[in-house]
Amino acid sequence: MIAPQGRGIAGPDTDSSTDTFRILHVSTGNVCRSPITERLTRHALTDRLGDPSAGGLVVESAGTWGHEGAPMEAHAATVLADLGADPHGFIGRELLDEHVIRADLVLTATRDHRAQVISMGHSAGLRTFTLKEFTRLVRAIDPATLPDPAQAGGVVDRARALVQAAAALRGWLLAPNAEADEVHDPYGAPITFFRSIGDEINQALDPVLTALTGVASRS
Repeated sequence: MIAPQGRGIAGPDTDSSTDTFRILHVSTGNVCRSPITERLTRHALTDRLGDPSAGGLVVESAGTWGHEGAPMEAHAATVLADLGADPHGFIGRELLDEHVIRADLVLTATRDHRAQVISMGHSAGLRTFTLKEFTRLVRAIDPATLPDPAQAGGVVDRARALVQAAAALRGWLLAPNAEADEVHDPYGAPITFFRSIGDEINQALDPVLTALTGVASRS
């Protein structure tokens, strides 16, 4: 199955395969933060792997109050272009049960989004984190303890092991304060604030995607 037009990285017949690892980014409207995070993730994976779909990675996003079928907010698209990522063809989605069920890792903009995803059930608690929370946990994981992406199972096995290791650390490595795990909503704000949020997301993603792929950024 190919990911719906305008979303994700997918290859044929990857929908429920054990050879696939799905990353779902969640915010409120799916027009600002989660589109930025989705497209920056895709850009970073392409930088590291060349063809992420060949490694079984699928990247998607949705919103808890998602504007179904809506385009990305214009400032969000500008920020993505400034950071070298592709904003074109994006289509907003409302978060549905099926998105959570299929996801191997859910990264949310805020703790409230995380709570909403977990409240949907589907055993989502151990694979749902705020983006900044996951970054903090990943920094504490020794990459040498993760599967080698060059071996059988590749990046998919490494990604699953990374999520399990992060979940095990969650109760031990707490945020320094309540704001540390939040990415604030730039909707309606000037482009300068969007750029600061884009930089914040980009910085949070870098160690996550390096740990997930075993490849540092080439940019």
